[in-house]
Amino acid sequence: MSYFRRKEIEMPSQESAIAGRDEAIEVPGAHFVSGAPLKGPFPEHVKQVVFGLGCFWGAERKFWELEGVYTTAVGYAAGITKNPNYDEVCSGMTGHNEVVLVVFDPNVVSFGRLLQVFWESHNPTQGMRQGNDTGTQYRSGIYWKDESQKVEAEKSLTCYQASLKAKGLPSITTEVLPVGEFYYAESYHQQYLAKNPNGYCGLGGTGVCYSPS
Repeated sequence: MSYFRRKEIEMPSQESAIAGRDEAIEVPGAHFVSGAPLKGPFPEHVKQVVFGLGCFWGAERKFWELEGVYTTAVGYAAGITKNPNYDEVCSGMTGHNEVVLVVFDPNVVSFGRLLQVFWESHNPTQGMRQGNDTGTQYRSGIYWKDESQKVEAEKSLTCYQASLKAKGLPSITTEVLPVGEFYYAESYHQQYLAKNPNGYCGLGGTGVCYSPS
């Protein structure tokens, strides 16, 4: 009889994390789908938020398809390593999450609508995992840009937790944090599923609708 258990996935410490580098990863100037700029400065009327909900290929598509989203980009956030690359993030030694930067026009699409897409597009109860994808880079996270986003994000978490509990699902593990530094991912990751329509997408929701209270 085996008593071995899978080691729990842990975040690296400041001391154990990969140091990184000063040089940022270069990315295209324009979004592959919309043609909008991938990097700022963005128009004054738009807002930004960053979401982590599993593999960023499928996550990004969820948001670029929404009317009112000005541009999207995939990258790394909420970690330690400076300007990490994909292999380093996948090693689990940077502390970063695979995330999507969403730049949106609040006059066309509300932050609440973005939160609805976020909650319904993945399973936020799985810790360092999303489906068969495991690792620190697959955790659920909302990384806010301002206090109003923080308040609405925290309220939405409480609301969705009640809905999940009513269906017998476990507690949400989503982290709600200030965005900090967002590092753009390599060019081939940007809008990956538009360039590779049959590419991998491991996202799957709980089937529980998000209904703001």
